[in-house]
Amino acid sequence: MRLLQKRRAFPRILGSERAFLADTLRAETTGGLVLVGAAIIALVWANSPWQDGYHHLRDAQLGPLTVEQWATDGALTLFFYLAGVELKRELVVGTLSKISEAVVPVVAAFCGMAAPALIYAVINLTADNGKPHGWAVPTATDIAFALAVLAIVGRSLPSALRAFLLTLAVVDDFGAILVIAAFFSHGLNLLALLAALALIAAFYLLQRLRFRTPLLYVPVVLAAWWFMHESGIHATIAGVAMGLMTRVLPDPGEERSPAERLEHRLRPWSAGVAVPVFALFAAGVTLGGDALRAMLTDPVAIGVVAGLMAGKVIGVFGGSWLTARFTKAELNSDLAWRDVGAVSVLAGIGFTVALLIAQLAFGDDVAQIERAKAAVLVASLLSALIAAALLLRRNRAYAEE
Repeated sequence: MRLLQKRRAFPRILGSERAFLADTLRAETTGGLVLVGAAIIALVWANSPWQDGYHHLRDAQLGPLTVEQWATDGALTLFFYLAGVELKRELVVGTLSKISEAVVPVVAAFCGMAAPALIYAVINLTADNGKPHGWAVPTATDIAFALAVLAIVGRSLPSALRAFLLTLAVVDDFGAILVIAAFFSHGLNLLALLAALALIAAFYLLQRLRFRTPLLYVPVVLAAWWFMHESGIHATIAGVAMGLMTRVLPDPGEERSPAERLEHRLRPWSAGVAVPVFALFAAGVTLGGDALRAMLTDPVAIGVVAGLMAGKVIGVFGGSWLTARFTKAELNSDLAWRDVGAVSVLAGIGFTVALLIAQLAFGDDVAQIERAKAAVLVASLLSALIAAALLLRRNRAYAEE
């Protein structure tokens, strides 16, 4: 009898542990720490005596794609799907639905993309061996990493600051998605694209008809992803499109909308598996003495670091101030300009999407990809440390009020 009771109790214990793990992974701080941990493992592994094993695993063929391609085109699609859902929610019921509250961070986001691109382009256009076509690398802010830093060091900061950063990061992600779709899609296969669009439309129709069974959605999602990949447009765009097609408002009598249910189920997989797997195979760059010396003279690396560390501050803070100064839009009354300054430094964390764009921008030039990725890592780390110090000061100031 006792044995039977133990057997019955074991699934409950296991289920509670799974629920605890899932809730932990939904936390922004945990997701950011797991992401950083995966990047550190990649860096250590790629610079260790076992680096050949890392490169063999990354380049191994697994079905139609390599392991690295599965991580970049496959796993990261889940991250972009959730980004699409978050953007849809912000547009329908969040800060982007209120024009008066959205104008300043939205303008800041676009200026925060334009200024880094301009700084990068000027550096590379004036250099003898510059590569101006990599202008998009420093434009993206990593939403998971940035929110994690804010959550760790800013417990007493006003909630309006998180809303400002979230709006900024969501619009930034949307801009990065447009950049990927417009500038890094090659050899367009029109039939495959039409098939992908038809399947995305089928996904939307299933949402409209209120179907809930995964047996209908899973084949449609997988087929839409594959045809988007085959079309020449980056496969993650399929994830974004389906995120935007997901219903975010609950029906009368419905406890939670499909967007909320799916985000609750998928967020742990994105934070705990998809994004760390991408980081594991994207962040493994060689950081030996020769590589670091090459970075000091490489216009691409210099442009990426300057774009993320200086361009983001100039764009985000400058765009916010100019918008509040010369239009009727106003900064949230709970925020000070020092808060915006700290967040503008935090926006220089360009991890996940910046690493992806570096791979797309430089194609088969492995050495240049390595230097660009190393520059992204260095700039992101420095931005995180400087922003953390600034936010801690603001946090203490608010705690003492």
